[in-house]
Parts: sequence; C-alpha cells; structure tokens
Amino acid sequence: MKIGILGGAGVRTVIFIHGLIRRSEKLGIDEVVLYDINRDKQEIIGKLCRYVAQRDHGKFQVRWVARAEEAIRGMDAIVTTLRVGGDHGRVMDEDLALKRGVIGQETTGVGGFSMAVRTIPVLLDYMERIQREAPEAWVFNFTNPSGLVTQALHERGYHRVIGICDAPSSMKYRMAQALKVPEEELYTEFFGLNHLSWIRSVRLRGREIMPELIGDDGFLREIQELSVFDPRVIRRTGLLPNEYLYYYYHREKALENMKATSSLRGRTIERVNREMFRELEGMDLEAEPEEALQAFLWGMQLRENSYMTVESGGQTRPLKARGTLPVPEGMGYAGVMLDCIEGMQSREGKSLVLSVLNGDSLPFLDRGDVVEMTCHVSQQGIEPVKVSQVPDFCRSYILRIKEFEKLTVEAVMRGSRDLAWQALALHPLVNSWSLADALLGDLEACYGTGLPWTTK
Repeated sequence: MKIGILGGAGVRTVIFIHGLIRRSEKLGIDEVVLYDINRDKQEIIGKLCRYVAQRDHGKFQVRWVARAEEAIRGMDAIVTTLRVGGDHGRVMDEDLALKRGVIGQETTGVGGFSMAVRTIPVLLDYMERIQREAPEAWVFNFTNPSGLVTQALHERGYHRVIGICDAPSSMKYRMAQALKVPEEELYTEFFGLNHLSWIRSVRLRGREIMPELIGDDGFLREIQELSVFDPRVIRRTGLLPNEYLYYYYHREKALENMKATSSLRGRTIERVNREMFRELEGMDLEAEPEEALQAFLWGMQLRENSYMTVESGGQTRPLKARGTLPVPEGMGYAGVMLDCIEGMQSREGKSLVLSVLNGDSLPFLDRGDVVEMTCHVSQQGIEPVKVSQVPDFCRSYILRIKEFEKLTVEAVMRGSRDLAWQALALHPLVNSWSLADALLGDLEACYGTGLPWTTK
C-alpha cells in the first residue's frame, strides 16, 4: 500500500508517520510520499519522518517530492492536511474576530468560515488531480474545518472522501483510561456534525453505563474534554458533549478568557513553530538526528500544552524534560485512518467515528449531508448508525450549522459575497447580519484577492 500526504510539511506529519509504524506490516504499507508547497519545511519534516521510521523499524520507505502529482499518482490512500494561509492566517482570524467581540477559533464561527473559504478552492484543485491520477484512491481529509471541507468535496461529486477528526477517538481513549478498561471493550456512540457532536450511549462489555458516567463528578473532572463543562449542563442534557461544544455551551466564558489573555493560541503556535524551525534549520539533521527530533518534540510539547487552556481558563500542563521526550503514539489521526482501512479489508469490521454522507442516519437531514457519526466499517462498506430520536436542542444546533456549512460551500462555488454574508450571519457564534457584514469586510482587508468572491 502506498500513502500520499498533501501538506506533508505540517508538524503533525512526524507523529502521523510514527503512528503508521506499528501496523504498517499488517496493512502492507510500503511507501509514504510527502508533498508540500513549502520546500524548506518539507525537507526538515521529511528528514525527521525518515529518521523516525528507520529508528523504530518501520517497514516502509519515506520520501518527499517536488510535485503534487508525484504524491498522488499510484497512491492507494491520500491524506489531505493543508493550512492555506499558514500559521499567520489563524492569527489574523482570531485577532479580527476578537476585535469584533466574537470567538475566532479555527474550526467554528468566523475562524472556521475564513479557513474554509480559503481552503476549499485549493482542495478542489487537488481533487481534480487525484481524479486524473489516482481515481480509485481513498482520500482521508484531515484539513480543518474537516466536516465543512468534506461537505464541499462531496457536493462537487468526489465521493471517495472520508473526513477524519481525532477528537472522538481521543476522548474514547481517555474514557477507557479513566475507567481502567481496555479501549476495545468500550463502545461510544457519537452523532452530529464534526466539532458539533454528542455521545448518546456508552457501553462497557455490552452494558449501558452512560447514566453512571454522567452522575460521576470525579469522572467528568478526570476527562480532559469534559472537565471544561459545567456538570449541571451535562446532566441536564443527558449527553456527553464533544469538547468544541464548549464554545456554544459557555460562549461568554470562552470569550472573556480569550479577551483576558496576552496571546491567543494561534499566536502562540505561530511563535513556537517559528522558533522550532529556526532551531532545526541550524542543525545537521543527518549528523544529529536524535537531537533534531528532541528539538522538534519540545516544540510540539509547547504547542499541545496550550490546547484550549486560554479559552477554558485552565492551567497549562507540566512540561516533561527536554532530551528524553518520546514521540507521541500518534494513533489519533493515523489511528482513525488505519482503523478505517483495516475495517474496509475485514469481514467483521470495526466501529469508529467518521465524517461521511448521512444517508438515512439522521432522518431530518438530507441524504447528501456530511455528518459525524459512529460507523461500522467493513468489506460491505461504511454504515453510520441510525439515530431516529434526537433531542430538540441537538436537532436545532445541527440544522443551523449544516445550513451554515452548505451556504458557505455555495458561496465558494459561486464566488458570492451575498451568500457568504448570509452564511456567516446564520452561524450561532455570529448571529447578526450587521456583524457578519463587518467581519466579511475585515476578512477582505486581510486576504485581498484570496477569497472566492474577491477574485472576480
């Protein structure tokens, strides 16, 4: 099996490669090909990836190429992990949102909108090339906002695309750790949209334990993703929320915490990445690969230590000493993708959370809408669970965000500012025509002709 990665200079690529090692022989992975428009960063990340694969006895070759077609042609699976506008695009999105008094997180609200409208045209161009060079390849879209972007690709007719997010799998992993049980003995059933989903059932060895978990303050505090929520809200809804619902459940708290900080997460990540690459550029990665890997892992630790701490008002986690840092297991994004591939090859199949076409999974949505659901993946295909009864408040959120997503996609496809205005005004974290108009003006000032309706 050959895997191509578009956006291969992303810092998570090293961890992704490490995540492939343990299962590469079982799945027959023999080559991973990286491509990125930033050739200098690609060289650094490529060398780190190759070193990790060789050091840890990966059964595959890692190489990086100068043309996207070389990472597409002949591939069995293609990963898309792009950041159009780079780290500074996220900084601009967060800053302009905060100046208007709204949340600018990169996967929802105006931040997610901005990233989507910049990214969708670029991904569609790659998909045209994939259709020509590797029409049978499965495309695993890791690019944020994953659900919205995957919706756009399906609407253009590319149906061998699966949206991947590691939030549900990471949450399940931590739940299993807290319960001190093997992860494979725990079943969690998610429904909703990407970054707007809920767990409605948790079964341990077939026994429903959801009411016990919701009633256990200690459990809710121990799970990182749940600790930011008011437990009374969780009990009132009767559902365990995806961590990104914090921006909806506790919007004013998130906004106050973001206003109070001297550095939003986007700016922190931009600084950490800049310092990390500057250090790596000054090192001989061939002569001192372990030292270079440790410099990289230190930067990654600083990045992850800031995750959702600003918005939630939480404390940063203790740092491990530099020089002894292990490569993270990497079974988040890589694990979901590999589980999906393995499930497709097996008769019995696997249960995992994916962004896929709805079909009749959520009956109040269109069949062609992309949803994030627990799916059974096997040789027979990908079947999302069917959820006939959805609480009214969940249904309202899902319908509104899905309408926002579809209007955003249409705005990009048609190059329409009017549709973009309508989409942004509809989003619950904006919820205002006048504010949406002002935010669009801010985005146009930042990106100039880089937006679909300003290129005409």
